[in-house]
Amino acid sequence: MTVALTIGERKISADELMPLLSGYGMLPNLIQELIVDQAIAQWEATLKEPAISEEEAQAARKQFLAQQRIDSEDAYKAWLTRNAMTQQQFEALAVRSLRLEKFKTATWGPKLESYFLSRKSSLDKVIYSLIRTKDVGIAQELYFRIQDGEQFFAELAREYSQGQEAQTDGLIGPVELSVPHPTLAKMLSVSQPNQLWPPTRISDWMVIVRLERYVPVQMDDNTRQRLLNELFNTWLNEQLTAVTGAIANPDAPAPDVSAPLPTDEEPSDEEPGNEELSDEELSVQVTSDEASPWDDPTPSNDSSTSQAPSTSKDSPTAVDV
Repeated sequence: MTVALTIGERKISADELMPLLSGYGMLPNLIQELIVDQAIAQWEATLKEPAISEEEAQAARKQFLAQQRIDSEDAYKAWLTRNAMTQQQFEALAVRSLRLEKFKTATWGPKLESYFLSRKSSLDKVIYSLIRTKDVGIAQELYFRIQDGEQFFAELAREYSQGQEAQTDGLIGPVELSVPHPTLAKMLSVSQPNQLWPPTRISDWMVIVRLERYVPVQMDDNTRQRLLNELFNTWLNEQLTAVTGAIANPDAPAPDVSAPLPTDEEPSDEEPGNEELSDEELSVQVTSDEASPWDDPTPSNDSSTSQAPSTSKDSPTAVDV
């Protein structure tokens, strides 16, 4: 038996490592890192010059030392010992993130513009006011009070809304359009600022909503990095699934994970975040980008596009969607 690791009195053989990694849920992480290293190495092999300069490597090393709070030679040696790492491994780890970012940019950077256009509708943000109640009669009465200017939306939301938005005078956002309930998101996406919707049924709730502001997403550095990470993670998950599937089915042909997603492949028309969402995502705290939970049932399955309603009193005051 070849001993690979000794912990106390236990001697762990090389043959035991794979089952142990799998049992502790660590095998997928190891596979991911190996896939990434292989892809980076293959990409770098195609370059005529080093992927990173000596100056970039020194800056990355300095940043890594700061992140790990290594401020002395003794701290450096202690870190190596604690992580069972050689100096060569440390140097490779220090520049790995930089190499990865350059690999991602070179591989998926050319398709960011088209991917941005495919994702834009779900990345745009909205600020809106919301009142929800399970009483149809109350919803109709509140709608007419707001429409006729008898009371302010914020005042009625604070008094009558049955969700956490009552604590913020009904005001919600800014939040991406992928966050609210799909029916509500469609209503907001076709709304004009200050447009008031009559009571609309969403699951068990009657909802009155008014768009306050539409905030289109900009292709800034943060958005570029987010989209780049999305494309990279999609590719990486595909590779991981292929490798773990091969482990589960050893008789199947070995998967080809040697090359990343081609840069000329068009992004999918399916936009992340547009699947059915729970009613808890109908509302989020004001100024927060994260949804806050509701203790509510499942959402409506209707995903048809809502049309802007008439604001005339002669029109129906309750719309089932």
